Amino acid sequence: MNRINPAKLRNSKWTAVTPLNREKHFMVTEVEYDEDGSVISCVLEAVLSRNEYPIEWTELKDVNQWLHGWR
Repeated sequence: MNRINPAKLRNSKWTAVTPLNREKHFMVTEVEYDEDGSVISCVLEAVLSRNEYPIEWTELKDVNQWLHGWR
């Protein structure tokens, strides 16, 4: 289980365990918080293609799908 601090989510780097469309490395480019400080939405951007994907930020905790950092 990856430990994630929601306040430090923006600009964090992630590696997909199983790349899709040759996209393996991602960076969190947008994070939206509610008034309580909870994450409402999160957007990942592929480094290679610059495609953006909305994602549920809690999915990044799954080590079977995501590794923290670029590897």
